[in-house]
Amino acid sequence: MKMRELSLVAILLAVLLAPASSLAVTGIALVHGTGNQTDAYNDYWTSEMVESIRQGLPTSTNLLVVNCEFEEYMWDDAAAGCLATQLYNFINSMNIDDLVVTTHSNGGNVMRWILSNPTWDSRYPTIIENTRWVNVVAGSSAGTPLADAVMSGNVFEASVGWLLGYQSDAVRMQQTSWMTYYNDNWLLGTSGRPSLPVGFWNIVGTDVETAVWDSDSYCGGYTQNLGLEITQEWLDDCSDGFLNCSSQNTAGKLWFYDYARTSGGEPLSHNQSRRKCFNLDVILRNDI
Repeated sequence: MKMRELSLVAILLAVLLAPASSLAVTGIALVHGTGNQTDAYNDYWTSEMVESIRQGLPTSTNLLVVNCEFEEYMWDDAAAGCLATQLYNFINSMNIDDLVVTTHSNGGNVMRWILSNPTWDSRYPTIIENTRWVNVVAGSSAGTPLADAVMSGNVFEASVGWLLGYQSDAVRMQQTSWMTYYNDNWLLGTSGRPSLPVGFWNIVGTDVETAVWDSDSYCGGYTQNLGLEITQEWLDDCSDGFLNCSSQNTAGKLWFYDYARTSGGEPLSHNQSRRKCFNLDVILRNDI
């Protein structure tokens, strides 16, 4: 039996054997990627994705959609500080003691900063202690060559600003050499480094499909997927149009490659992995 399944069995046994008065209060937090979000519910995840995931909660109100300024370095008050504030307040206001955190893209880096540096902020230990695990959807744990290209001022790659942003600190941070330094010195969970204090489970997007005759290519928006098809030419054969598969699985442990679990074995582009595409929403819902 795989480690993730063993962890789930342990949790289920603990719940079944616990007295009724001590049953866990489960919640889920959705953490967006690079960008300054003020309405991630609609603009980043979309309501249909969020509401589908919400159905897995025993108490439907125990859901947090994070809105932060992830244009900054991961440790910045506007990034990790904002995320810590929202998670800490959510945990305390709803009495959450079984928090599932689902991150997308650079949101995984910000969450990993919190998990890796518990003495940085007095709120971090409470967040860590009450987190069951983190589902990391298309996480940029080793950065992306596209960030290198944007920071070098290459005109073509600068056109991915709609996806990545322009020469912000968050983009600068996601350059591959910079993420190597952070992984070696500040972050946990990569090869040769101590393990993270909670599970950090990766969902890896492996390809982009944009055949005009294929309805699957339109899930999440055909134009966005077409842009990712173009940027994929600058990445490895295994990539989601923004991140190489290797980056998505650098920290923590593999949960699954998209085709292993999605409906029809469809790949998830970087845009589709934050949308209600190919049963991803049901997989995340059932994980709660």
